[in-house]
Amino acid sequence: MKEPKRIEAVALSYQRDKDSAPRVAAKGKGVVAENILQTAKEHNIPIQEDPSLTELLGKLDINTAIPEELYQVVAEVFAFIYKVDKEVKR
Repeated sequence: MKEPKRIEAVALSYQRDKDSAPRVAAKGKGVVAENILQTAKEHNIPIQEDPSLTELLGKLDINTAIPEELYQVVAEVFAFIYKVDKEVKR
């Protein structure tokens, strides 16, 4: 029987006045990933599930800016978050 895949999570941060691109703020697998997701939920931070993107971002070091090749897909994630945040504020 195939074992279930361990949960993975990557948290991004972006400060317009400080960063040139979003950065990896936290990442982890298993219990660490669960803690990242729980913290996001506790702070009403939208969660976007994208295993392929998580795998790519998981290869980056903490506090590393995302590479230019991922700008488009990360921009889509931020657009999703903006939309969710806007709907919640209504």
